[in-house]
Amino acid sequence: QVQLVESGGCQVQPGGSLRLSCAASGFAFEGYAMGWFRQAPGKGREGIAYIGSNSGTFGYADSVKGRFTVSRDNAKNTLYLQMDSLKPEDTATYYCAPVRGGVRVQSMEPLFGGGQGTQVTVTA
Repeated sequence: QVQLVESGGCQVQPGGSLRLSCAASGFAFEGYAMGWFRQAPGKGREGIAYIGSNSGTFGYADSVKGRFTVSRDNAKNTLYLQMDSLKPEDTATYYCAPVRGGVRVQSMEPLFGGGQGTQVTVTA
């Protein structure tokens, strides 16, 4: 069955960095564009980063552009999110999902999945 397991979240100080991972199994990872999403307490889901199936295309939400970098290793069926210059407003649960190819990051919707996510807390 499809599994998406996010990891790497923790508590970090403002200005710090984290690298999130998403291990995928149960589907043809290399054939899907992937997205990172986040949801803060009391807020709706926000799509923040997009990467094409062969890493040829990228997209970022304005809220993270210039600070976050998405990448993937199709040989390892793993998606990554490098998060730098973290801010308190980045505090959220982060999760990954396959998305439709060519979609704008602002319009991303998970095709399937439903991992538990990984919690990122940015606080002094």
